[in-house]
Amino acid sequence: MNKRIICEITPLSEDDFFIVLNHYNAKFDFPVHFHPEFELNMVINSRGKRIIGDSIQEYDNLDLVLIGPNTPHAWTSSSETDNAQVVTIQFHNDFLGEKILGRKLMLPIRELLEKAGRGVLFSQETTGNLKERIMKLSENQDFDSLLDFLSILYDLSKSRNQKVLATPSYVGHFNATKSRRIESVNEYIQLNIRQNIKIKEVADLVNMSETAFSHFFKKRTQRSFSDYIADMKVGYAARQLVETEKNISEICYDCGFNNISNFNRIFKKKLAVTPRDFRSQQLMITKH
Repeated sequence: MNKRIICEITPLSEDDFFIVLNHYNAKFDFPVHFHPEFELNMVINSRGKRIIGDSIQEYDNLDLVLIGPNTPHAWTSSSETDNAQVVTIQFHNDFLGEKILGRKLMLPIRELLEKAGRGVLFSQETTGNLKERIMKLSENQDFDSLLDFLSILYDLSKSRNQKVLATPSYVGHFNATKSRRIESVNEYIQLNIRQNIKIKEVADLVNMSETAFSHFFKKRTQRSFSDYIADMKVGYAARQLVETEKNISEICYDCGFNNISNFNRIFKKKLAVTPRDFRSQQLMITKH
């Protein structure tokens, strides 16, 4: 792990279902960090940059993100306000357990938690609707607050216009629980990420024709195979940019891109910044 990213020891104990940390007049001086617990983070009255894994984006005024275990994250502020507030809810990664999450009524929450490894950003409308309920959780920790928290998680899981932030390769796995073929494909891609991966070799791997595999993959992942490969390569490149001192040209070829211009074009298309700017932004945030 990059030495600039620290492991945080959270105050969550084994006796807690969850804890709520309410930071008034937040200073946003905590570096990029990770921990084995889930975290729901709501930022109020501030604007600046948010980093979740390999995603760096601007946020403004009201921001709500669910972050999975061991996913690096941080918020920095570029505003001069004195009334910025951060409400952080942390809960164990086995908060509900496999058997409970496997039951029908819990499936939306299970799917939300599975996505959280890449960070899930909720819409302004959803955040506005849930803001007071989230803030109220900090008032007491009784059985009713546990029910309220479960209700908030459920409403988040069913909310519209969610956005997953980090690229798939950042967390090092794909949610393959629904398909052994997808799991095999994903493992193959990760092992050969530096190569020019052809759809035929992957289709052969799972004993399908190219056409059948293409339809199957799109149905399972909601993305074309080529788009998924690009996401994986860009995610791998983003980690190299953050965690190594390699120059951009080295990283380009190390990730299987055939030339710098193609690498820059695809990287900017996926992450909205060039590789050089991405590295610069990352350094600014980690030094904040």
